[in-house]
Amino acid sequence: MSIIQAPSGHTHDLGGVRFTSLATPSRGSTETAVWQVEIEPGTPATPHSLSHEEVFVVLYGTASVRIGDEAGVAVKGDAIVVPRDTEFELANNGDEMLRLMCCLPVGGQARVGDMTFTPPWAL
Repeated sequence: MSIIQAPSGHTHDLGGVRFTSLATPSRGSTETAVWQVEIEPGTPATPHSLSHEEVFVVLYGTASVRIGDEAGVAVKGDAIVVPRDTEFELANNGDEMLRLMCCLPVGGQARVGDMTFTPPWAL
């Protein structure tokens, strides 16, 4: 059994988006990276894709979601499943903080424009 203690605060901050690494290779997991994402109201979405399927669970707030050519809204308790190699974006168009839990296989890479990289909150 392995229990990884929660960090004392956010581990990465990109302006209106904060990431908290929970279970990642640098924190002790070996196959799945898990982190929390908080998006402030009005923060613009960043279109991107991933090399592996990614799953988000909405913990608080309302997410505007676009996956490929489809758009929708996800609320507390909903799961958002993003297929590999599919451009998507998440935005918080509400008045409250949007909080999501995210899971991605270790080694998954993000693609933004021509850049491919491993998200630092997943390391």
